[in-house]
Amino acid sequence: MGLDDERGPAGVAYMKRFGSVTVLNGHIHQGLQKTEGQMTFRTAMSTAFLPPAPGQGPGPGPLQGSTEEVRRFLGLRSVTYSAGKEPLAMVDATLG
Repeated sequence: MGLDDERGPAGVAYMKRFGSVTVLNGHIHQGLQKTEGQMTFRTAMSTAFLPPAPGQGPGPGPLQGSTEEVRRFLGLRSVTYSAGKEPLAMVDATLG
């Protein structure tokens, strides 16, 4: 569910009834984190076609560079959950 499509607002409204919500997502090709009220959005690193940060770079399109340079910005996230009150354990690892 994308927050920008027609189902997004309904999904956010549904989750607002909970005291704490963590939304794990990807596919925007940039790793970021933001909090809106009790909802924390954690976007994983890109696995391909990394664009420059918003407002930076020559324009749309993937970053250019050597394989080693680009791999520093691409990565994977693993998430471990244990029932109870402990937070999610998230580990990001670059491909480099």
